[in-house]
Amino acid sequence: MTYAITQTCCSDATCVAVCPVNCIHPTPEEREFGATEMLYVDPQTCIDCGACADACPVDAIFPVDSLFGAQKEYAAINAAYFADREPEPAPAGPNFHVWGEPAFERSLPADFAPIRVAVVGTGPAGMYAAEDLLLHTGAEVTLIDRLPVAGGLVRYGVAPDHPATKKVGETFARFHSHPRVRMHLGVEVGKDITAQELAAHHDAVIYAVGASTDRRLGIPGEDRPGSASATSFVSWYNAHPEVAPESVRLTAERVVVVGNGNVALDVARILVADPDALAATDIADHALAALRGSTVREVVLLGRRGPEDAACTASELLALKHLPGVGLVVDDHDPRTGTAIDAAAPGGKAALLRDVERREVDWSRPPEPGRRIVFRFHSAPVEALGEERVTAVRVTSGPGERDIPAGLLLRAVGYQGVAVPGLPFDEASGTVPHEGGRVSGMAGTYVVGWIKRGPSGGIGANRTCAAETVGTLLADAVAGALPSPARPSTAFRRLVRSRGRDVVDARGLAAIDRAETARGREHGRPRVKLGTVPALVAAAKGRRRWKTPG
Repeated sequence: MTYAITQTCCSDATCVAVCPVNCIHPTPEEREFGATEMLYVDPQTCIDCGACADACPVDAIFPVDSLFGAQKEYAAINAAYFADREPEPAPAGPNFHVWGEPAFERSLPADFAPIRVAVVGTGPAGMYAAEDLLLHTGAEVTLIDRLPVAGGLVRYGVAPDHPATKKVGETFARFHSHPRVRMHLGVEVGKDITAQELAAHHDAVIYAVGASTDRRLGIPGEDRPGSASATSFVSWYNAHPEVAPESVRLTAERVVVVGNGNVALDVARILVADPDALAATDIADHALAALRGSTVREVVLLGRRGPEDAACTASELLALKHLPGVGLVVDDHDPRTGTAIDAAAPGGKAALLRDVERREVDWSRPPEPGRRIVFRFHSAPVEALGEERVTAVRVTSGPGERDIPAGLLLRAVGYQGVAVPGLPFDEASGTVPHEGGRVSGMAGTYVVGWIKRGPSGGIGANRTCAAETVGTLLADAVAGALPSPARPSTAFRRLVRSRGRDVVDARGLAAIDRAETARGREHGRPRVKLGTVPALVAAAKGRRRWKTPG
């Protein structure tokens, strides 16, 4: 028996570091690391020790003989990666690893005086950076987030029907109460405090603020009611406090989603999912209620290019094919679509659509009974039509155009970084200019994650990204290039408290977690999220200010 890595792989290489026989690839020291959609177990080398499964932070690794349903296909996916590859050299001896974690030269604590580092953002990028500092140096870390709760994209970006992926948050949470960590949640840099004030109280500051807005389509009617970003829709069903419960109406029969990346697939999947299945997740109360009353039966995924260039990962596309009670159709309006699917090499994303129904959809008719997702390739939006609200989307169709009736248009064409007051910013790339994570022209200031490299890569990509940034920071510390803080650490706590009374610390965050999980237990769910800032702050202070979901 061998093990296989499945859909929820986060690619952070924790499994690689514990494998005694070097059977998981690509490793952080191989060129392909970070470029593949996931990691893979070599069935010819695996010795069935299970160390990788025990170490996996997102429960993505299972024995092959325990796979069922859609997961069974991952045995072949893992094996296919090694089909035409030269065998990797075996390690020098039992438990001897030449690869290890994503590596950089870390300096010993004796090489520099203890430092205080602020990390702005508590999503994966920020927490990987904090983890590196806490595990490999004696640094004190200040965690800051503009929201009164930690988690970032793990809490507000991962779909509720992917609970295994959310488990990486448990790995990060163990550092929230670390003795060298101070937490200040509900504090926004540029609003409550300035970047200069933050720098004055720390030797170094790492910004891990992500890419908080979305890219636009640039078509007429894009701002009409009934047209929104997939980013806001994802935030809506994840109970983000900055998205109102009433901001989404699911009263149409058909929804058009522009894009076919993983976010677009998440949106489509949630829109047609069985609400009873979602009731066992941490989906927002208001979203679950809206989905129970939803009239949506069909979701159309528009892709500008062909199926061979679909932006989603193969694992997410594979999972879409196995949704209970949901049909999958490829609109065969363009002959290039079928040609690409038929000619696709085994293992390619287009090849995964080979057994999916193909036909030219008649958009003049209402959606058929049942629930389905339609892939329409070689088609782009031209205009959102309607008077008071969106009623149709005009799209390219071969040499001409045609209208697809729809009551909701969601754009899922990528994220965009936002400038941080006090830091340089490249508008074109949506990133902060840097060298190895060091912000250009600002000593002691660093970036990590999407604000550093742009909105690409999943959770695990942030680990190697953080390794580079922390390595640069430590090299600066050894060289004596970090500016000394002008104020003591206690002064920073007084400063943030003077700017707002509702700052949440580690104890308050733990109280929020207890409140949400307690609400979940009442209704047989893992947790019921508090969806407003006042409710989160009240829970942090031990006050009950929320309604029990009905």
